[in-house]
Amino acid sequence: MKKTLLPLLLAFVLLLAGCVKTKSDVAEKPSSDSKSGGNASEQVEIEVLGMSSGEADLNIVRDQLVKNGFKVKLNIQPDYGSYKAQQDAGNFDVALSSWTTVTGNPDYAVRSLFKSGGDYSIMADPEIDKLIDKASTQTAKDYVKTYKELEQRLVFDKAYIAPLYISLKTQAINKDVLNPKSVRLSKSRSMVWETIDFNDAAKRVTEPFILSQAMPTLTSLDPIKGNDGSINMINTNMYVRLINLTDDDKITADGSLSRNYSIADGNSEYYFLLRDDINFAKITDKKAVDTDERVGADDVIFSLDRAKDKNSVPDHRTYSLHEHIKTAEVVTDLSALEKAKQSGSDKSVREALEKGLDTPISTLVADKTQASNKEGKYQVVKVTTTEPFPQVLNYLAHQSAGIVSKKQVESINTYDVASFDVTKDIPYGDQNTVTEGDKFNNTLYASGPYILSYKNDYEAIFHKNPGYMKGTEHEAKISNIKLRFIKDIDSSISALRNGEIYVLYSVPENKQDVVESDSKLKLQSMESNGVTYLLFNTKNREVAKSEDLRKAVLYSINQDEIISYYQGKKIKAVSTVSPIVKTGNELKADPDKVKEFLKK
Repeated sequence: MKKTLLPLLLAFVLLLAGCVKTKSDVAEKPSSDSKSGGNASEQVEIEVLGMSSGEADLNIVRDQLVKNGFKVKLNIQPDYGSYKAQQDAGNFDVALSSWTTVTGNPDYAVRSLFKSGGDYSIMADPEIDKLIDKASTQTAKDYVKTYKELEQRLVFDKAYIAPLYISLKTQAINKDVLNPKSVRLSKSRSMVWETIDFNDAAKRVTEPFILSQAMPTLTSLDPIKGNDGSINMINTNMYVRLINLTDDDKITADGSLSRNYSIADGNSEYYFLLRDDINFAKITDKKAVDTDERVGADDVIFSLDRAKDKNSVPDHRTYSLHEHIKTAEVVTDLSALEKAKQSGSDKSVREALEKGLDTPISTLVADKTQASNKEGKYQVVKVTTTEPFPQVLNYLAHQSAGIVSKKQVESINTYDVASFDVTKDIPYGDQNTVTEGDKFNNTLYASGPYILSYKNDYEAIFHKNPGYMKGTEHEAKISNIKLRFIKDIDSSISALRNGEIYVLYSVPENKQDVVESDSKLKLQSMESNGVTYLLFNTKNREVAKSEDLRKAVLYSINQDEIISYYQGKKIKAVSTVSPIVKTGNELKADPDKVKEFLKK
C-alpha cells in the first residue's frame, strides 16, 4: 500500500508546484508566505514574460521569487513572435532573454542590447553609453577594467538585468565514420567544414559528408543580407574573410584571405596581406568549376563598402556590424608600410606583414592578376575605422564580411535599390535561384572552400571549390557535402544514431545522455558565448521607476540552484560579456538584501 501511495503523493506535490496561478486565483485566494512576513495583499506582484521553450527557467525563477516574498505571474507565450509582441507592448516586469555573441568580441555583446538607441535596447543610460564607447576603443589588455565598471553599473548599481547562466555549446559526431579530431567545435565561429575528414580517406571523393540543420528556407546566399541560423553556417563556408577566429575566439589569419595582418599605432588603421591562391568557384551543370578569377583586393574593397552601406542592397541586415569601417583601400606604396608603426610597438607594419613569409615583400600591386607571392609581389588592403576600434577585427571575421566577386555581383544586381521589386527583381544570392524547379539559375560565385550547387525541401548539396588554397593544409578534405533539413530534434537524434547524418550541431541538455550512451557517438562540448538573463521593463511598470524593486529581484536569483537543476551543464554569468571577459564580478543570492530592498 505504501509503495502505491508514495508515487501518487509525489506526483500530486509536483503537480501543485508546477501550477501557474491565474490572476483570478490570486485575487480570490490570497496566499501567505512565512518568509515574507505577510499575506499576498502585502506582497509585490512580478510578471515574468517568456516562451514555452523556456518554461523550465521560468518555473525556477518563479520559485526563487516566491521564496523571497514575491507574488509571481507567469506570462508564457508559444513562440518568439508572440513573445516579442508582448515585450514591445510592455506587458511584463521582467522578460526571460538570451544573447549569443557570434563575433567573439564584447562590444557585440553590449552595444545592440544596452546602448541608447541600440537595435535591441529598451534602456537609455548615458554612463553605460560612455563605458561601451570607451571599451570599444581599447585593446583586450585594457578593456577588462572598463567592462568590469560596465557590469557594476548594469547589474549591481542599476539592476537593468539579472543574469541566470552561460550555456554550453555542443555537437555530436559519429566517430565510426568521421575522424573526431578533424571536426572542430568553435566558441563563436560556425562549424568549419574544410577540416572535416573520414576515418577512411578513400571515401573523400566517393561519399558525401552528411549533416543537418532545422531550417530549409535560406534567408539569402548574399552574406550581408542575413544573420540567422538558416544561413550562418552555409555562408561561413561559402565565403572567405579577411580574418578568422580560432576555436577559442582569438584573431587569426589562418584559413583566411590574409597571410598576415597588422594593427597600426592608434588602433584606427588595419593592414591585410592577401593570399594569391584562392579563386572563385561557380556552378556549371550542378558541378563546381574553377572560374580562374582570383579573389583580390578589388573584391575585398567592394565587399566591405557594400557591407557598411545600409543602402547597398534592399533588406540589408548586417550593416550595423560594419558601421565602424570608414574606408577600405589597396596600398601600393611600400614605404607606407615601413613608416607605419605597429600598435604598441616601435616595429613597422611591414615587419608584421612579412613575418613567416617564404618570400618577403618586394612589390605591392593594385591589379590582383599581377600578384605572385612566390615572386614577392603582394596585394595589401588597408581598412580605416571611424575611430580607434580594435574590435573591428572580430566583425571582419563574421560571415557577413565574406568576400564576394565584384564582377559577378555587379552583373547580377542591376536593379535600382530604391525601387526594388521583389516580384520581378532577382538579387544575387536569392535562394530561389539555387532551388530545384523552373526558377533554378545558380549564379553564385564562392570564395570559400565550398559552393552550394542546388537545394530542395529536403537537402542542399555542396561541392568543394577546386580553386581554394589547393595543395595547402586549408584545402577542403571531402569533395561533397549533403546538408539535410530536419526540423525536429528527436528526428535529428534518430538520424544521427542510424547513421543517416554524421554530425548534429547543437545538442540540447536533455538529449545529451542519449548521445553519450551510444558507443559510436562522441559528444563535444565547450563554454559558449550564449547568456540567459532577465531583462527588466524600463518603460511602463513599477520596476522601471524603482531600482530597489529591481535589486530585490536581482538578489533573489540563485545561480547555484539553476546550475544544479541542469546537472552542472550551465555556468555562472554576470552579464552578456561574461563568456568573453572575466571581470571578477559575481552575483550571489542574498535573501537579507531582498528584504532590505523590498522594505524600501
